[in-house]
Amino acid sequence: MPVQIPDDTDFLSFRDQCESNDGWVARYNKGGVTVWCRDEECKTVQKLKMRIVCKDVTAETLYDVLHDTSYRKKWDTNMIDTFDIGRLTVNADVGYYSWKCPHPLKNRDFVTMRSWLPLGNDYLIINYSVKHPEYPAKKDYVRAVSLLTGYLIQNNGANCCTLYYLTQVDPRGSLPKWVVNRVSQFVAPKAMKKIYKACLKYPEWKRKHDPNLKPWRYPEQNMLPCINLADLTVQRADSLENIDESAVSEEKAQHHSDDDET
Repeated sequence: MPVQIPDDTDFLSFRDQCESNDGWVARYNKGGVTVWCRDEECKTVQKLKMRIVCKDVTAETLYDVLHDTSYRKKWDTNMIDTFDIGRLTVNADVGYYSWKCPHPLKNRDFVTMRSWLPLGNDYLIINYSVKHPEYPAKKDYVRAVSLLTGYLIQNNGANCCTLYYLTQVDPRGSLPKWVVNRVSQFVAPKAMKKIYKACLKYPEWKRKHDPNLKPWRYPEQNMLPCINLADLTVQRADSLENIDESAVSEEKAQHHSDDDET
């Protein structure tokens, strides 16, 4: 399947999914974080939605934090590696991301096409998995598939915003039920709080690290090599390895969460 860069209709549809309550079931609601999943999709390939209100954080700061890969390496403790591969347009690029899974589950990685758009007072970032000829699946990772993942940032005034995170990922494996449950009850809420905490620290960090460099806002700063859209195809899940990890017990798994508060 050819890759298509999202247009305004796609961004508006994504925003509608974030704001709609129809068909969503709340799985977690504590400490200012809410997590929902689709009623008919609470299986391995879950569609999850999360929301957190970020006080003392502007929408612009949150937008910058989600874009800034250099800063992500400071706060995303589950991440193994991330980097930008190349640009497609002034508001679309292709990137790589890998993250740690609880041992002995195999670590996962993605290659995704990401697109972003300021829309009125809101900011949107969405991605889905693509195949890039120079970045095939790696031996030591399971190549997961983002069917649709993204962020909606709503401006709530001078110094407050709301973040929605919506994701539907095929992990390419039969995961234990405890992993699926743990994502909505623990991993997802903690991830949202971690983003919020990172936002509070970002302005001070950015002042010391290329404060004027924001290529996601200023396309003329983008030095990434150009990618030909025709070289990409949509990453189909059924073309990738599918492994059975359903027998892994929670007691044997080593969770990478002890250092998440740093």
